[in-house]
Amino acid sequence: MWQAMIRTGRGLADALRSRPWVFVAVAACVFAIDLFLPPILLSILRKPFDYFAFNAWLPQLPAYLFSGSASLQTKLGFLANLALFWFSADSAYGGVEWGFAVTVSDLLRILLLSLLFGAYFALVFHRRREARTGGWTSKRGGVAGAFASVFGLSTGGCTVMGCGAPVIPVVGLAFVGLSSGALALLAEVSRVATLLVFAVVTLAVVYLAWRAGGDPLSARLRTPAMQE
Repeated sequence: MWQAMIRTGRGLADALRSRPWVFVAVAACVFAIDLFLPPILLSILRKPFDYFAFNAWLPQLPAYLFSGSASLQTKLGFLANLALFWFSADSAYGGVEWGFAVTVSDLLRILLLSLLFGAYFALVFHRRREARTGGWTSKRGGVAGAFASVFGLSTGGCTVMGCGAPVIPVVGLAFVGLSSGALALLAEVSRVATLLVFAVVTLAVVYLAWRAGGDPLSARLRTPAMQE
């Protein structure tokens, strides 16, 4: 088990070292799309947003976290659900037509998913020379990765006001007037699908990193550095 972990870590390090810009570019793209796709869809399908703001309370956050006014569990629960910024559109009849808020939990989820996809595609490009040997080739892996990316982005949960449910999948934003039961079902599907995407991409990264850690090409690339 320990040797397998070392081999996996070595393969991932080799891929990131050989394809750093692939990792950065893919992670940045996934992060931006995951972050801005919901308000863009809402602006197109519902009403253009007319307000954006950061949480004005954020400067007081460090003082709250280091104070003794609440238990650690209470602080962590508060921090996880703390909204960092939000978009919204006013309704013609008063109130809010829709609003999209990004919480600390949302930001961490998006960041982790972005890093996973960045690592995945760095590994795919790193292993392109092994495509002729069979197994998980760069072509099949790239297609699977693209499918998982679209699936993950379209089902990722987001905090939305004015849609009948606090958290719904991005794809559900296109449907206006759904019953509360249908939106609740979409929310549950979103949570399960998000976990599934995380599991699939993580397993793919681990598998490809383990394969890359045993590649003769990677071993040859590491040998000069080790000899120095």
